[in-house]
Amino acid sequence: MKTILISNVLLYKERKDVLIEGNKIKSVEPAGTFLKQGYNHIIDGSQKAIIPGFVNAHAHSAMTLFRGVGEDVPLDQWLRERIWPYEAKLDEEMVYWGARLACVEMIRTGTTTFNDMYWHLNGTKRAAEEMGMRSVQSFTWLDNFDESIIEQNKKMMCEAHKASAEWSPLTTFAISPHAIYTVSEKSFRYISAYAKDHDIPVHTHLAETRSEMDQAERDFGMSPTEYLNKLGLVNPNLIAAHSLWLSSDDIKLLGDNGVNTVHNPNSNLKLASGYKFKYNELRDAGANVCLGTDGCASSNNLDMIDSMKAAALLQKVWRNDPGAIPLKELMDVASLNGAKALRINAGRVAPGFLADVALVDMAKPSFVPNHYFLANLVYAANGECIDTVICDGKIIMENQQIPGQEEIYQKVQEVADRVVDYKKKKKK
Repeated sequence: MKTILISNVLLYKERKDVLIEGNKIKSVEPAGTFLKQGYNHIIDGSQKAIIPGFVNAHAHSAMTLFRGVGEDVPLDQWLRERIWPYEAKLDEEMVYWGARLACVEMIRTGTTTFNDMYWHLNGTKRAAEEMGMRSVQSFTWLDNFDESIIEQNKKMMCEAHKASAEWSPLTTFAISPHAIYTVSEKSFRYISAYAKDHDIPVHTHLAETRSEMDQAERDFGMSPTEYLNKLGLVNPNLIAAHSLWLSSDDIKLLGDNGVNTVHNPNSNLKLASGYKFKYNELRDAGANVCLGTDGCASSNNLDMIDSMKAAALLQKVWRNDPGAIPLKELMDVASLNGAKALRINAGRVAPGFLADVALVDMAKPSFVPNHYFLANLVYAANGECIDTVICDGKIIMENQQIPGQEEIYQKVQEVADRVVDYKKKKKK
């Protein structure tokens, strides 16, 4: 098996030697333990720190194509008038290029795994595998309560699930019913049964806005969380993105059933969806709280360090508590907890864990002086501090260089211009 030695690297407060063998971390020992010879690759960590690769637990990766589109409008209007008309014109090749750009951005900012919900999943799957990233690819289900679409979705989802048996070990399958306001009760019940029968994660938007809460009370006589529970979806297989507008009963339901919730602070702020994410309450109730960026059309970047900072600052200000979320705990939310939700043994720089790690360049103003590394990482730095990324034991970025990134930038601009130009012509 191939080996990588990262020597004399900072792991939080201590200098360590980290030995990677194959796709796992073999050993973490005091700096100077290993001779600097006899390994396939040696990285000098004397000016670097090592962190677990981030796990972006909620993303729409190919929405990089729509960065800067549909600004300054509420979620419902943003979807129906700006985003969905563009998405209707996408094909698999367009999604592939949008996802490749997303992978570049995520790698450059330290993410090694992402949980995606988007159309033409084979395009995103191909992009992620070519870039060396780990991902969960979902069959995205949106039927708008149309019976003919429901039957069509059933067939396509089963075909996609069957095909996933041949996927790379880096990629796994999930089902993504979009939300309670775009997916019928019949579909949710079918997805719930199918997911239980096949032990498949279900990734959905939940309780994202006040209007969603109001609609659920009006249409179903209960909250969105209670509605999904009624349909059999509130269980450890559920990955509930946003989970923002929750009552104490909702929180208890999610906690008692070990649901994975995903906080997307920048998207919530930008779309004015809300800011009082109940982190402490969800954690204490037993939910697994993860972190995500959402898509580039709603958060505008895929930088998990930026998301960590926003999450921490929001907890502090709305609770009026500077210690609302400890930094080490926040680091777990951005890595270990997401790995648990996606069923991968990652999120720790420790023996036996998958070799999904990132190296931080400490030779930057943000880390001088270095009284407290995590404080500098979250509050002073951003994703541009990431120097090297290793996923599944393979180096996918070193010295901030990713092979072919300039070609990707050029191609994505061409694809995005075609989609936007089509929309402009349609308006004439």
